[in-house]
Amino acid sequence: MSGDPLPGLRGRHRERETLGRLVEGVRTGQSGVLVLRGEAGIGKTALLDHLCDRASGCQVARAAGVESEMELAFAGLHQLCAPFLDRLPQLPDPQADALRTAFGLRGGAAPDRFLIGLAVLTLLSKVAEERPLICVVDDTQWLDRASEQVLAFVARRLAAESVAMVFAVREPGDDKNLAALPELTVRGLGPDDSRALLEWAQPGPLDERVRDRLVAETRGNPLALLELPRGLPVEELAGGFGPARWPEVSAGIEESFRRRIEAFPDQTQALLLVAAADPLGDPLLLWRAADRLGIGPAAADPARTDGLLTIGERVVFRHPLVRTVVYRSAQAADRRAAHLALAEATGRDTDPARRAWHLAAAAEGPDEEVAAELERSAGQAQARGGLAAAASFLRRAVTLTADPARRADRALTAAEASLQAGVFNAALGLLATAEAVPLEDLQRARVNLLRAQAQYWQSRGGEGPLLLLRAAETLEPLDPRLARKTYLDAWSAALFAGAMTRGTSLAEISRKALAARRPEGPPQAADLLLDGLSLALTDGRDAAAPLLRRAADSFGDGSAATIQEVVRSTAAAVMVWDYEAWVTPLTHQVRVARESGALSVLPVALDVLAQALCLGGDLRGAALLTAEAGAVTQATGSQVVSYGGIMLAGLRGREAEARRLINATIPEATAAGQGCAVQYARWATAILCNGLGRYEEALTAAQQGGDDAPELFVSDWTTIELVEAAARAGRPEAARAALERLAEGTAAAGTDWGLGVEARLRALLSDGAAADRLYREAIERLSPTRVRPELARAHLLYGEWLRRANRRVAARDHLRLALEMFGEIRMDAFAERARRELAAAGERVRRRRVDAFDELTAQEAEIALLAVAGRSNPEIGAQLFLSPRTVEWHLRKVFMKLGVSSRRELASALNETGRAAESA
Repeated sequence: MSGDPLPGLRGRHRERETLGRLVEGVRTGQSGVLVLRGEAGIGKTALLDHLCDRASGCQVARAAGVESEMELAFAGLHQLCAPFLDRLPQLPDPQADALRTAFGLRGGAAPDRFLIGLAVLTLLSKVAEERPLICVVDDTQWLDRASEQVLAFVARRLAAESVAMVFAVREPGDDKNLAALPELTVRGLGPDDSRALLEWAQPGPLDERVRDRLVAETRGNPLALLELPRGLPVEELAGGFGPARWPEVSAGIEESFRRRIEAFPDQTQALLLVAAADPLGDPLLLWRAADRLGIGPAAADPARTDGLLTIGERVVFRHPLVRTVVYRSAQAADRRAAHLALAEATGRDTDPARRAWHLAAAAEGPDEEVAAELERSAGQAQARGGLAAAASFLRRAVTLTADPARRADRALTAAEASLQAGVFNAALGLLATAEAVPLEDLQRARVNLLRAQAQYWQSRGGEGPLLLLRAAETLEPLDPRLARKTYLDAWSAALFAGAMTRGTSLAEISRKALAARRPEGPPQAADLLLDGLSLALTDGRDAAAPLLRRAADSFGDGSAATIQEVVRSTAAAVMVWDYEAWVTPLTHQVRVARESGALSVLPVALDVLAQALCLGGDLRGAALLTAEAGAVTQATGSQVVSYGGIMLAGLRGREAEARRLINATIPEATAAGQGCAVQYARWATAILCNGLGRYEEALTAAQQGGDDAPELFVSDWTTIELVEAAARAGRPEAARAALERLAEGTAAAGTDWGLGVEARLRALLSDGAAADRLYREAIERLSPTRVRPELARAHLLYGEWLRRANRRVAARDHLRLALEMFGEIRMDAFAERARRELAAAGERVRRRRVDAFDELTAQEAEIALLAVAGRSNPEIGAQLFLSPRTVEWHLRKVFMKLGVSSRRELASALNETGRAAESA
């Protein structure tokens, strides 16, 4: 090779300009993200090196994925964050504790991985306050899953932190977490640059035909151009007498590295293998492990001289492919010896999970002692990396278990953990492993349950309820408590599938649940919920009301239940028309989920609470909750149907906005087998059209929504719209039949909400004094409740009736109240209907002024309201999964839009928005 220094990155003008703009943006206070994609050896690592070298005035943090540790949770993230862990005390306590747990610095329950993401975002933002920060992650395709998810989360949330993140990932690859991020594909060098690089790397005689073949067959891959000629005989290079075709690019590069490694002394090769098996890059750990193998410091010299390995503050390979080649080309026995040495060097108390992982890699075959240690370490792995990390340890334990019965039991445990972690294919494979031996009845029943859950959780389609029902029936004689839980799962699955449930029905599930054997002891809250919901389907609301009320009350403020249980309990609360039992426990659970960072379950709770706020008339608060839920689902990549968003669109009455959402929801939900979402969309159409005064269209939508699954609570809401639309469309018989069905439930519930709505609807179908009395009763009953839209609609209907009865003065009073309430709630279609009626009653009506709130985006509005409510920037950031610096950036934009300069002025500009913030 020539003694001249290697020229700069030849032919990389586009890439260097892109990276240069990224660095300049960071220096000026902006954040940036870029994913470099390309085949092995194409120059991604060289570009990362170039970026780091040119980042003067910036801090640089690096990490790289390592193939052998893809299942060790947060191994890659720890590499990146290690230099900054002294700043953990600057983070909010929940975030700091989450990172300490993830990195094994403290014990505790497994933190939500997205709380860890928020902690990393805050940490990097804190670091960047001192100097701009550039984070580079090489070989992202080999990052452990937990690290990749967290880093992708952080990348999606960057805005104004002076942080740049650059990922290098091999193409092709499976990296869905990075799919939505800005990317740059790195391609091969052009012919001229390829020839120049080849001639620099091979200064001796080089036949022109060989040179052109190398350029063509490597497709300009720089590492291939540097490595393929090494070690080739002179006659091949100078005379053109080589083989007809060299190996494929990647294979050729690997072969070049392999030849160089094989030329080293045995001890040097052994040292390289230990370094390749340990991704920590800790030189002290490397030398401790090497000492156990009898390898001395001189063994590193040949690799250092050749440039393949550098041992300084960190152990660094020249290129990630070198590590891969070292590890893959080693004999199995040598790999086991390296891992055993690393396990012994790690120590039982230092990092037991990593030690167990190395012991597993060192095992020659089934080893009960190592399997048991993996099983014990799964708890620590879960605390650090969640269920996915625990599942990987448990899966490895299964492979090391010789005893068939023990193997089957471990396979079931690992399958359950894999399923909960969302690793469905692995879970199904483990179930097949368990079934390879004769199973006890309870084990086989668990297999059926897990298989049903796997299939349902993957598709959420109409077959899920039947699969879960069969699993519950199988479990019934073996484990009554688990069977009851599974019956409730089946009921919930049928609720979401609605009319698209296949092979069974809510009624059948309910009958079988009621007939199932009861576990011993007093009933738990979930038992009351299952019995109440089931009885409502089999015997009607009147018979079920006492149980439903007990079930709703048993969850109280939600403090003694999980968020999933509270979300399910809302069905009971809505069936007995108990608004407080619906909203109170959910409000508590949302607060707990926010504080604890339980982002995996938070979107569902936010959405159900948004639905409650919609029916309570706090559309502004509901909009903020749906925006928050959207931010979480975007950050986490989860898929949650926004039922609250559907309700919000219908109640707001902004036709174009509502139609877009409804028209998108119905086909998507139908294809997914989510009948409940279709029913919500029908209800939203009905209330939209009633607000617009299009009663025939409202009637059609309400009839469709009620027919979809008439036993569900959503049908009660569609019935309200059906009765009003039918009455206004001159179809009183259709209205009366629907009203009588609704009245069964409202009478059984006996609440002012239900009875007030019933009175309002009966007034629509009455005349004279009876109608007057019923309207007054509706207003009297609804006034003390929190369901303000129902009260506003009662005033509207009464005012319309009074005007038609030529009682214009009284009509104006009620219409004025209705217009004021609809305006405050922001139900625009109904407000316009009230305005028209008030004008017809003889009163001049001004159009509502544009609210300052409408000038803001959803995220800006949410930040503004939280600021008005007295939250600090760090508190706002923790709730909205943003860094405090980004919150400050958004607040500056809010101030500019509203023409204010302080939080005190902001409160005045938004008028009563503080109250909306409190309700949310």
